Amino acid sequence: MMKRTFAMAALAVACTGAMTAFPATKAQAAEAEVKCTLSFSLSGWSVIYKHAEGSGTVVCNNGQRAHVKISVNGGGLTAGKYRIDNGKGDISHVRSIDDVFGDYAQAGAEAGVVKSGEAQVLTKGTTSLALHGSGEGINLGISVGQFSITRK
Repeated sequence: MMKRTFAMAALAVACTGAMTAFPATKAQAAEAEVKCTLSFSLSGWSVIYKHAEGSGTVVCNNGQRAHVKISVNGGGLTAGKYRIDNGKGDISHVRSIDDVFGDYAQAGAEAGVVKSGEAQVLTKGTTSLALHGSGEGINLGISVGQFSITRK
């Protein structure tokens, strides 16, 4: 009888341990799956050197949000002046909003007259930022540079 009681107690402890481990694993998985979006406006110019500034808001599905400043700097064979209104960005592979801030590598080819459009995927380590937006201006060229997101 004592062996049976000991076996039942051991089984109960094992089940309790498994039940407490499961929520922690699920919480860790949810933490790793944070998705954030960026809504922004941006305007800039380029004549060999490319520069643009703007602002926006980052909102994450875990409730975090921040107002941000955006700057783009780079160089290449470019010329033009442009503005992007109501731009959107999808940010993936982050654990919290803090992973969003920093410098993303940028390379792209732009072409547009009057109605300008842009779509790019940028990276910062394992974090990805897929941008898309439309606006007005004239821009033509190929450039490489840096897309930076900082807190306002």
